[in-house]
Amino acid sequence: MRPVAVRRIAGIPHPAGLGPVLGPVLGLLADRAWTGIPLGAGTVAVAERDALGTTARVAAWPPADLATALAAVDAVLAGLDRQASRFRADSELSVIHRAPGQVHRLSRGLAEAVRVALTAAGWTGGLVDPTVGCALIALGYDRDFAAIGPGPRAPRPGPGPAPGWRSVSLDGAMLRLPPGVRLDLGATAKGLGADRAAAAADRALRCGGVLVSLGGDIAVAGQPPAGGWPVAVADSSDSGSDPLARPGRLVRLAAGGLATSSVTGRRWQWAGRPVHHIIDPRTGFPADGPWRTASVAAASCAEANAASTAAIVAGRDAEAWLARTGLPARLTSRDGAVRLLGGWPARAGAPLPGPLASRLPPAAGGEHAP
Repeated sequence: MRPVAVRRIAGIPHPAGLGPVLGPVLGLLADRAWTGIPLGAGTVAVAERDALGTTARVAAWPPADLATALAAVDAVLAGLDRQASRFRADSELSVIHRAPGQVHRLSRGLAEAVRVALTAAGWTGGLVDPTVGCALIALGYDRDFAAIGPGPRAPRPGPGPAPGWRSVSLDGAMLRLPPGVRLDLGATAKGLGADRAAAAADRALRCGGVLVSLGGDIAVAGQPPAGGWPVAVADSSDSGSDPLARPGRLVRLAAGGLATSSVTGRRWQWAGRPVHHIIDPRTGFPADGPWRTASVAAASCAEANAASTAAIVAGRDAEAWLARTGLPARLTSRDGAVRLLGGWPARAGAPLPGPLASRLPPAAGGEHAP
């Protein structure tokens, strides 16, 4: 089986060689936003589409169940977008940001997303902080990234340190948000979305297993293929004859989640200099450490997402912080050097350690809350 998340195929394919089962399944996608990806074997079916400002990819086995998995994933992603998008004027989060007063009743789904974000902030010692929304807006990240052009943005007052996650409180469904504080749940919401989607797809499937990737942040559920799902983690130093041979690049994930944070992807110009979307809450400016990518495996994708972001923000302290968590991690420095921590395997195709203890609340099924 080839690794998941390695290549993109345009169009709706009906390739020869996929067997009598997978071809018709991909044909069911023709009237949907999903694009089927041929892998050259009929054991796993894979499709992808644009979602939440990134690319969603779903792999399922047996392949005949792909359409069922996609329907479940669609419902979850639509729900998360309605709940937590910073860029939709009609999202629940945007309505709360405009509403007067400091106390707001949240839907079950948004309450779960905020709870996970606040728990992650406490666990990371504030390296990940959902109150960086105003800093991102000040830097020009005030709309979907696809709408941000490569040129300079109009001048704005510079950002300052985040108000801090302790300024926000959540009691059940009741959120207390100080005036002027804007939440950005990006460090955990995408991972939570992958966890929710994988769990929902697994509930919908009759048997087998599923992998859901949102921009490379991955959650798996159900029974994995033998040895675990093969995953090629993001690495901006893909050069040479066999980039998958780089240490720890190709791994197998049997349970939980895996996430990669990078300073090389979402970049734009602000005040005459390039900036990126991973904010250091202590300064309000993009993190400026030695690492260009950090990949972490954890009990859930939300936890892995928080840990990989925290590693980028921690900078030179990332290795010590990750060692304290005990999580498997792969760091790539700006000069391309790779550091493997917490039992992350160096051998291509080797399994990641697991099962791993959970540090964040598990996804509680808030994906369908209004």
